[in-house]
Order: sequence, then structure tokens, then C-alpha cells
Amino acid sequence: MGWLFSSWSRSELIHHLIQPEDNPRVSTRVIAHALRGNVLWSVVELTAKVESIHQDLAPGESLRYIRCDLLQRSGHQWGYKDLCESVHPFYYTCPLSYLDMVPVASPEWRERVRAYHAERRRPKATVAVLTA
Repeated sequence: MGWLFSSWSRSELIHHLIQPEDNPRVSTRVIAHALRGNVLWSVVELTAKVESIHQDLAPGESLRYIRCDLLQRSGHQWGYKDLCESVHPFYYTCPLSYLDMVPVASPEWRERVRAYHAERRRPKATVAVLTA
């Protein structure tokens, strides 16, 4: 999917992206969300109301997935591009707790998310300054 831009401010766009949606075919709600720079991470629960929403989902059944919304400004407009775990977004700042809330869609991506967080927890080496 491409980028979608609007006249909303950044905060208005984020507010819009985390709101529940309900239509005759499906309802969605954001269970958790976190902003990391210009990347909005969300755990989304999707509930089918009719057949053919998802191959393994009958009406009344739900599934959860991790959504990655990239945020970008262009002129006076803010836009977003939505990705999900299954496409292996090349962003790894997803909160670790989200991995436990959703079935695995990309083991390799999750491995990189865990590596990113492990690296951040590692103490930084101190550099000694030698003077003559």
C-alpha cells in the first residue's frame, strides 16, 4: 500500500489511526499502541462480521496482528503508510510485549526486534581518554 496524506496534524493523524472502526464487514480495535519516533506500533484486533475477510476467519471470530504505521510530513500534510509484521517491515523498535500478544507472522522479523532490544539493554563501553 502507498502513502495516504491528509490535512490533519500529526497528533490528529495518530488519534485517527488508533480509533476503533466498525463497518458491515469487519470491526477493528487497537489493543495497544506506542510511538517510536515517526513509527506508530499497534496491536490490532480484527473481528469478522461476514465470510471472506480472512482465509481462516469465520464471522464472529477475531485475530490480532502487529501494525506498523510509518508517519511522514510532506509540506503542510501528514501521512502514513501501514505495514504489518507479515511483510517484515525494516523497523525493529516494536515493543517486546507486543510479540506476546499476537501469533507469529514473521519469525525472522521477531528475531530482529529481540536483537534490537537486546542491543539497547547492553551497557555502553566507556572510552578512556589518554592524555600525554
